[in-house]
Amino acid sequence: MARYIYPAIFDPSQDGGYTVTFPDLPGCVTEGDDLGETLRMAAEAMALYLYCAEEDGDEIPTPSEPAHVSFPEDASDDAFVTLVVAGTEPVRDEIRNRSVKKTLTIPQWLNEESEKAGVNFSQILQSALKERLGLIDRR
Repeated sequence: MARYIYPAIFDPSQDGGYTVTFPDLPGCVTEGDDLGETLRMAAEAMALYLYCAEEDGDEIPTPSEPAHVSFPEDASDDAFVTLVVAGTEPVRDEIRNRSVKKTLTIPQWLNEESEKAGVNFSQILQSALKERLGLIDRR
């Protein structure tokens, strides 16, 4: 599992929340209403950013040393740097296992009999596809 640690700038906002930017990950920005939520959002944003980079074959930047991170000119005096840890495997699993809608056609009589029997069409189709493709049961 790819696990990454990057420095992030947490900049408090006037309404009590925080905005987070990652100096090494251009365009990776998030925010939260309190410190706990902001930390979770930062890890999620970083994981998704790095997952996309991995999938696109982009070079993963080397993380900066926290002591060498420069604050933007518009950062508040209370802004601080902390390390954020995130892995891309949970993102990959979630994306790979999300459901996709498929339209299929079956004879009306088969549909009626299946509905009477309470058949779960999605479950049957998944099982049949796995069997046909010789796949072990995976999520």
